[in-house]
Amino acid sequence: MLSEHPADASPLGKSSAYVSVYTPSLLFPIPRLPKWQELGLDAAALPFHGVDIWNCYELSWLTPSGKPEVAAAEFVFPIKAARIVESKSFKLYLNSFNQTVFRDRQEVQQTLEADLSVAAQGPVMVRLLGMQQLHNAGMLPLTGECLDTEDVEISRYHYDPALLALRLPSVQVSEQLYSHLLKSNCPVTGQPDWGSLQISYRGPQLDRAALLRYLVSFRQHADFHEQCVERIFTDISKLLGEGCELTVYARYVRRGGLDINPYRSTQPGVPENLRLARQLSGQVNGRQQNAGDAGGFYAAPVLCRSSFPISDS
Repeated sequence: MLSEHPADASPLGKSSAYVSVYTPSLLFPIPRLPKWQELGLDAAALPFHGVDIWNCYELSWLTPSGKPEVAAAEFVFPIKAARIVESKSFKLYLNSFNQTVFRDRQEVQQTLEADLSVAAQGPVMVRLLGMQQLHNAGMLPLTGECLDTEDVEISRYHYDPALLALRLPSVQVSEQLYSHLLKSNCPVTGQPDWGSLQISYRGPQLDRAALLRYLVSFRQHADFHEQCVERIFTDISKLLGEGCELTVYARYVRRGGLDINPYRSTQPGVPENLRLARQLSGQVNGRQQNAGDAGGFYAAPVLCRSSFPISDS
């Protein structure tokens, strides 16, 4: 286990009892401020807008008649929320709904919003989805140009912002690029976090090979999802210079029924909650597959459209 991290006191990396009766005290919040300070950011004048979108696929509760109900859920944490929620504590909290009676679906949603808003110290929005809603969601290809086809040699697997470079500093371009090669590690347990990353920008042209090498340098980096995206945004923004437009959107593969999808942008707004097919991987041939493993189940990066009409400010 890695040391000196605010999440060391969380349930991460420890054996935990799975409580099946509603227990909001299971949530373990972590302040955003220390990592912003590490990046040299002023919390009162952040260089980005953004939200963190979480998707849950393992939510259940009991009706007054004792019959179970199930749902998927979308959670949107705004940047103005002072804290993030540690993911294992979030899973344990959601598990505590399993044997708890709620009057109706609205009471479940209101309970989730109230508890998470207290933990995050900011307004968290929750949307519950029935199984038919998930089934009916449309599919879209990931937009932009894929960096993964770049023919490059790579030898650095520890975070290195010096790898970034401009191709044409004097030429202003507008590009949307993406990669499925993002991998970072949990700062507490060291477990791998696999993700896809989309970068949209307007400014001097980035060197694509250098950008890919930079993204791969996160392969041995230890940070939470939100902090990796903020680090990527900050590094690229510094390279592009003042007045650039930049959006960085990561879609991480789910673990334990939850996926985390941080979005940071120079422009205000909330993105569509576009689910990658690799985020929906599950049981194949009777065993759990990790979509990030080269030999495991992998589906092409197709997206599922699901809008969430709220503001990030």
